[in-house]
Amino acid sequence: MYFVMKRISFSLFFLLWLLIWGACNDGQNYPPSPPEVKAVFINGDSLHYIDVGKGDPVIFVHGSLGDYRTWRAQIDVFAKKYRVIAYSRRYAYPNTQVINDTADYTVAPHAKDLAAFIKALGLGPVHLVGHSYGGFTALITTIDHPELVRSLTLGEPPVASLLDGVRGGDTLVNNFVTKVILPAADAFRQDDKEKAVKLFVQGAWGDSAYFSGFSKADREIMMDNTLELRGAVFTRNLFPPVFCEDLRKIKVPVLLLQGDRSSLFSTSIVKQLDRCMDSSESALVSGSSHGLELENPLEFNEIVLGFINRL
Repeated sequence: MYFVMKRISFSLFFLLWLLIWGACNDGQNYPPSPPEVKAVFINGDSLHYIDVGKGDPVIFVHGSLGDYRTWRAQIDVFAKKYRVIAYSRRYAYPNTQVINDTADYTVAPHAKDLAAFIKALGLGPVHLVGHSYGGFTALITTIDHPELVRSLTLGEPPVASLLDGVRGGDTLVNNFVTKVILPAADAFRQDDKEKAVKLFVQGAWGDSAYFSGFSKADREIMMDNTLELRGAVFTRNLFPPVFCEDLRKIKVPVLLLQGDRSSLFSTSIVKQLDRCMDSSESALVSGSSHGLELENPLEFNEIVLGFINRL
């Protein structure tokens, strides 16, 4: 019944899309069709994605509490010049994986999925754009499979191991665990998914008002994607170690993004990423915290497109 309801919600989402287009149309032109949702079977499971536009491929990789719909403010803009692919990572809507005690919720299986996804679609080197845990996924994929990546854009990936040895770094990591991971885990134990999401967003974004400030559509997307978060907050060693010597292997151009209101945990990691990589450049997305592409999509799109267009 759970997955039936999700399929119904999925259909209503695209019906609403069509109605909005129709309301904005003067009757002379037909509204564009919503993108077809496709599926590819890799590593023992089906992952869903959309694929629009033509040109060099750009793959968007969402973070926790997201899915391919997270990038709806980027898809049409980037598709004017590029082939845009946004997929739902393992455990994300509308995929049908289930959680269990033996599953691996670290970034490792997601990076393997992304590499297999790129190969299954027969893509050459691609531009990867990843946010948060999706950025961590894209980073590991680039380290392990440099031949698959043409450029890398990272929006505040939680590479916590980079804070080892940094003054105050252990406090930042401990605070993230105690103020983000553990409160969300306690809420899941109480079977209160909405409370878990609110606490996670509050901790990751640094403000208790962020969840209520998101649009209804964005809040619904988050609530559709609690499955991975539930598994992740109960996982020990959630963030696999990545160090400067790993990052120095990356030779493709890298764009590092952070919000001007982001937490010290996130901005400190971005600073270390920039220090460790020879081919990186950084940019600030104004008026935003951790939800870069959601909070200021116009500036996010302008910065990332400007970076990719130069390559």
